[in-house]
Amino acid sequence: MRKHWLLFTQTVTIALALLFIIHTLKPELLPNAARSGVVTLYESALTDGAGKPTETSLSVAAKKAMPAVVNIFTSTIIRSPANPFLDDPRFRFFFGDPGDDVPQNNSSLGSGVIVSSDGYILTNHHVVESADQIEVALADGRKAKAHVIGSDPETDVAVIKIDLPGMLPAITFGHPDQAQVGDMVLAIGNPFGVGQTVTMGIISALKRDHLGLNTFESFIQTDAAINPGNSGGALVDTNGSLIGINSAIYSPNGGSLGIGFAIPANTAKGTMEQIIKQGSVTRGWIGAAVQELTPELAESFKLGDIKGVLITETIRNSPAENAGVRRGDILVAIDGQPIESWSAMLETVANLPPGKIVLVKLMRDGDEINLKLKIGKRPKPRTR
Repeated sequence: MRKHWLLFTQTVTIALALLFIIHTLKPELLPNAARSGVVTLYESALTDGAGKPTETSLSVAAKKAMPAVVNIFTSTIIRSPANPFLDDPRFRFFFGDPGDDVPQNNSSLGSGVIVSSDGYILTNHHVVESADQIEVALADGRKAKAHVIGSDPETDVAVIKIDLPGMLPAITFGHPDQAQVGDMVLAIGNPFGVGQTVTMGIISALKRDHLGLNTFESFIQTDAAINPGNSGGALVDTNGSLIGINSAIYSPNGGSLGIGFAIPANTAKGTMEQIIKQGSVTRGWIGAAVQELTPELAESFKLGDIKGVLITETIRNSPAENAGVRRGDILVAIDGQPIESWSAMLETVANLPPGKIVLVKLMRDGDEINLKLKIGKRPKPRTR
């Protein structure tokens, strides 16, 4: 009997030991383990233990920039056609002054960025170009009427101003010239009027041009979601500093497809400074049309390694014609700046002050010539 009892206790001891080992190392092998009512979940740490965001969070950048991004409402007055009866006092007695109750078309067209504490706001020209009245809604809920300081359709930049007591939250300008493809960015605006929204992406490309959107194009391309209503909003870097003004998207249906374009902040800033100082933008002009050189054209002109653009036309009595520039010349440099593309020529000339005399380097019939040219003032673009 004692022998059987000893055998039983040894068996139980071994079984309990095996059960303990299985429960510790392989609990899923035990029956009803999944129905115990207790599930162990593994979660990554959200903070560093002191309530601060992790290094990968962009909340600090967003919180820094969001107060400076505003929503812009516009109102377009629908004016009645002229009627000779409006001047008749009897008509006005019975029907009232038609100007007392003018129907309006109200819509939320876009966004803007407060750039100074006294109320200057950067936005897009196309956001405010047809507006008779403008109202700005701040991120903190305040609203104010705005008036247009000036607008530049050739860069799609406009400056408006609001007057509110106290110091307004102004954004910090970044350095878009130091941005690189692959840098992380945030787009802030009010898409479809749903309220202030932040989307994240990267810089997909730099200096995008030939898009047919503006006269002067050097866009930052991003895949951060930009939708209708984001126009005029901020594109910021991971420090929350402004590097672009969101302007356009590539989309056949009006929704975001991950191809958005922003005007570089330095371009917008230069345009804004001229608008605030003198009410408009003044640019240089020479009055010549150019064509970029294809490899075939370069070979036919026997240019070798020389870069430039082909003069295809000079406007009568323009600075180019008066200086002796001819059709068929190869424009190589202006004021010491090499000209290798149409956009480079346009930008270089536009940045020169009207009245300045510069040296123009050309190739004509295989010979290098230098002409003195007096920069003219760029004509205002025709209104649509």
